Parts: sequence; structure tokens; C-alpha cells
Amino acid sequence: MANILIVDDDPAVQITIRLLLERAGHRVTVANDGRAGLALFETDQFDLLFLDIYMPGMDGLETMRHVRAQRPTIPIIVISGRSVTPDAYAEPDFLKMATKLGAVASLQKPFRADALLAAVDGCLGAGKNAPVDSNIGCGRQ
Repeated sequence: MANILIVDDDPAVQITIRLLLERAGHRVTVANDGRAGLALFETDQFDLLFLDIYMPGMDGLETMRHVRAQRPTIPIIVISGRSVTPDAYAEPDFLKMATKLGAVASLQKPFRADALLAAVDGCLGAGKNAPVDSNIGCGRQ
């Protein structure tokens, strides 16, 4: 199966994603923040990357920028627990922004196990297709 890196500062999210992916047969490595994630990314060959957007230190968008400079084609799934709201006065939709900046899929926390696994399967199967705004797709419209 795939070698997957999870970069998220929430231990509960790390454990949840790790268990789901390992049960699906994937090899999983976890980092607590963007800097640690980049260090791991530079020492191993990952097939897929999960990035939390909101992390202390180096956030997910900055981490993604560094990852894209090194490996422009690696599939990245961004995740966030911030609310996605149509309110014009709310903060920007960072999940949508991240897909425009190079993430191939996004998941809003809390997410369903089947949505996470569908996103992983779609990303690994789609390879280098264009990003989509779907929260479970990966290069498929």
C-alpha cells in the first residue's frame, strides 16, 4: 500500500487517521507540526501527505509551500477543524484556499471514516490530476 505522512498537532486526530489508514494497509508516519513534518518529508519517500491547516509554529499552508517546492506532484489532503461558513464576514475558507494553492483534496473535521478513505483512495488512484473542491474527491469530478 502507500507510505503516508500525517502532519497534525491534535493527538486525537493523529490517532484516528493513523488507525484508519493502518487498518486499510497503509504505512503511516506522524508529525506534530509543520517543521517536524518537513524534516520527516525530507528523509523518507511518502506517497501522500495529510496536512492540518491550523498548527502552532509552521501552519499547513506554509508547510505545503515547502513541500510543493521539493515535490510538486505529491498528493496533499488538507484538513481543518475550523468552520466553513458562507458568512461574508467570517474568516476565509482556508480549505478552499489550500486546494487552490495545490492541495488535491480537503476534509472538514470531524470527518467520517468513509470520507477519509475515499479521499485517500481517490488521491492514490488519481496520481497527478488537477485539484478539486470536493471534500472527498481527489482529481475526479
